[in-house]
Amino acid sequence: MEPWHTTDARRRTPQRSDARSNRRRILAAARQKLRDDPDASLDSITLAAGVARRTFYGHFSNRQALIAELTQEAARALRQAFAATRVPDADPLETMTRMALAAWAVGDQYRMLTSLGRHHLGEETIRATLAPAREEAVAAIRRGQDEGVFAHHVPAPILAQALEALMLALAEENTTSAWADPAGEEAATACLVAAGVAPHIASRRVRAVLRE
Repeated sequence: MEPWHTTDARRRTPQRSDARSNRRRILAAARQKLRDDPDASLDSITLAAGVARRTFYGHFSNRQALIAELTQEAARALRQAFAATRVPDADPLETMTRMALAAWAVGDQYRMLTSLGRHHLGEETIRATLAPAREEAVAAIRRGQDEGVFAHHVPAPILAQALEALMLALAEENTTSAWADPAGEEAATACLVAAGVAPHIASRRVRAVLRE
């Protein structure tokens, strides 16, 4: 006969595996449902995840807890995307190009982060959540303004917010309209042009980064 603790451990392992699987399914269903409709009900989310309500509450205390988890997840994805594109000693134009392409790569999560945050968590919470990424963008823009690369008719923090709004609008169109920009080439070029870069220079720089 096997020791009781060995049998018990084997019994717990599938349970833990099932719990992790259920949590992943809930989060995946919630991403899809809440991305399309920030007011999607818990019933629609659990139905899409294929779990019962009691299973949902075993992972999240309420709908707000689920949304907070998704918001933090999206913020991490954006920070990781930015971190993965950093190049030592890159000039401001290359830095902004890489950041725009990185934001595009996590476009769905980025859109969900802002829409869910503003809709459910409040502007102050979403501002704090996005602060690290925004500070990085502002620093790159400010450096580019100092070097005459970017327009300086508005302060760097305001220009950063305007560029963020542009990228979010383009990401929305990429999802809901016939226009498609899989790699983000057109969106990143538009972002640089809006920052004050000549179109032909912006296009050339974006293509150079994408060819790497």
